[in-house]
Amino acid sequence: MVDPDFSGYATKTNIECSDGRTIMPDAFKHMDKVKVPLVWQHVHNDIEQVLGHAVLEARPDGVYSYGYLNDTPQGRSAKKMVQNGDVDSLSIYANQLVERSKKVFHGFIKELSLVIAGANSGAKIDNVNLAHGDGLVTELEDEVIISMGIPFDSLAHSEEDASPEDENEEDNDSDNDQDEVVEHADGKEETLQDVFDTLTPKQQGLFDYMLNVALDEVKTKDDVTHSEKNPEENSLAHKEGIDDMGTTRNIFDQSKTDSDKKTVITHDDIKGIFEHGKKCGSFKEAVYAFVNERGLQHGIEDIEVLFPDAKTLSTTPEFDKRRTEWVSRVLGSVHKTPFARIKTISADITQDEARAKGYIKGNMKKEEWIGVSKRSTDPTTIYKKQSLDRDDILDISDFDVVMWLMGEMRLMLEEEIARAILIGDGRDVSDNDKVKDPMGASSGPGIRSIINDHEFYTTTLFVNVGDASSSYEEIVDAVMDGMEYWKGTGTPTFFTTIRELNKFKKARDADGRRLYTSNAQVAEALGVDQVVTVEPMNEIADLVGIIVNLFDYNIGTNKGGEITSFDDFDIDYNQYKYLMETRLSGALTKLKTALVIRKTTSTNVLATPTKPSFVSSTGVVTIPTVTGVVYKDAPGGTTISAGAMTALDPGESVTIYAEPASGYYFADTINDSWPFKRPAA
Repeated sequence: MVDPDFSGYATKTNIECSDGRTIMPDAFKHMDKVKVPLVWQHVHNDIEQVLGHAVLEARPDGVYSYGYLNDTPQGRSAKKMVQNGDVDSLSIYANQLVERSKKVFHGFIKELSLVIAGANSGAKIDNVNLAHGDGLVTELEDEVIISMGIPFDSLAHSEEDASPEDENEEDNDSDNDQDEVVEHADGKEETLQDVFDTLTPKQQGLFDYMLNVALDEVKTKDDVTHSEKNPEENSLAHKEGIDDMGTTRNIFDQSKTDSDKKTVITHDDIKGIFEHGKKCGSFKEAVYAFVNERGLQHGIEDIEVLFPDAKTLSTTPEFDKRRTEWVSRVLGSVHKTPFARIKTISADITQDEARAKGYIKGNMKKEEWIGVSKRSTDPTTIYKKQSLDRDDILDISDFDVVMWLMGEMRLMLEEEIARAILIGDGRDVSDNDKVKDPMGASSGPGIRSIINDHEFYTTTLFVNVGDASSSYEEIVDAVMDGMEYWKGTGTPTFFTTIRELNKFKKARDADGRRLYTSNAQVAEALGVDQVVTVEPMNEIADLVGIIVNLFDYNIGTNKGGEITSFDDFDIDYNQYKYLMETRLSGALTKLKTALVIRKTTSTNVLATPTKPSFVSSTGVVTIPTVTGVVYKDAPGGTTISAGAMTALDPGESVTIYAEPASGYYFADTINDSWPFKRPAA
């Protein structure tokens, strides 16, 4: 049996490549005893570059190879270079790789190549096409170059004679071009290899991919050009590797058509890119300069294939909007009725006059006095209107602009309704676009905002957390006390802002430990089922939040008044017009069903109003003197001096209101008004 001219490892296993991939032990196990062509520098399109053949040997730690050089000028020259130690590195060409989770499990070695120097001291896979990153098994049809950089033995010997040190010695004498110096403006120097090593594995993979695409274009056009200019050089037409058009093909792989072939990257190609990198300001500019230079020589066209247009991640434009997760929570929680006009009737039976009375024989029984009140809320219209030029609809082909616009209109309409329910729309009362809000009126059209509703329905709690000695624990205490007055259904929800919620979560005890580490703990402390953040609440500076069960809030809509869309075409202006509107009413329908927490100025002092005294038999109301408290005959009305008031006539009634004086505040709006009535004679 003829002894080989040289032997050595073609590739090693369990070595992580520069792009993060690893060749697994059995990846090329099936290539044992397979004979493959031996070529020079992976030149596939020149039959004269075939130097001989190699026999592969699958081993547990890689693929070992035995090289046999032809008795041709090229083969004899290669043999002499091997014997002199001028060339000591091997590289394989493989395709049809199977990869999973950055690990190569299978592939076919198509040829073995003598190379001037390995790319690095370990395995390096240069993929023509980028692989999938989802971890799934993928068969890659494109060629790869696997270079080990491990010196082979220039003289043939058996496996038993091989020195482990020789087989595993790293190639420290890599090509001198890799050590070429790049000089920076600050005087520091780096080799080209140093620059390449600064790229991440993904960037290196992209670098190799773009070079392959560019050089494939260059070399393909180069082959065609030379064939046209020198017909006599095309004497191998219809032979192995040349098709009818004179275009070269890979003579070692018959499984692919010409259109599938990808040109491998040579060391000179990489060197050329780095050379241009010294003079260019970016990697992209360096690639442009390099390929343009080749284009002047070989007629390359369409350089933009290297840097295609950016692709959008979504099919429609993304909205820059407020957070609207809370909107569905509000609209999904309110009570709904199929009629729009809502009327509520309430009776106050908390007064002493409404109490049951004991009977004394011989005395006249007195009648009960009940204060009855009613209010009604009528519907109002809320709408969104848009228009689009027909030309724009026809020209925008990337997505359905009409459906996208209708989605925006629905989103904004629903946000406006939800906002009006909690805090009103925020526009001035004189603004024609304002969503109507009857506020404290006994009747009127619109959506009654909870924050501005009458104290019969909404109780406001005031807290002072502005000075250094206070904390948000005072709010928790205020809510605990205020729940005495809450008479809603079930368990309420706390609507607040992210910044206010964070103040709860930043509260610490004396040892610096956080009092609440989650939204659930804040909710538990406040006695609510959950915390919902509402971004528009940030517009109200003194608002901490609203506690309410929205089942106690009613939205009424007549048939046809639900959210409805309309469209029309204006032939004069060539425009499509779109309208989305609804007609509805909204109001709390149960007394004392909402708590609004507000902050007061830090310098204000807490004052507690005292109820005036009343003698029902004489009808005399006496106003007390309380520091920080002003008594009036109506909200914002005339101040009543301390002392006895004019006696009420039989059957006459009066309501006294208390307001905090300047520099003071009340804890709540519950105990600040008192009705009195003198019984009829």
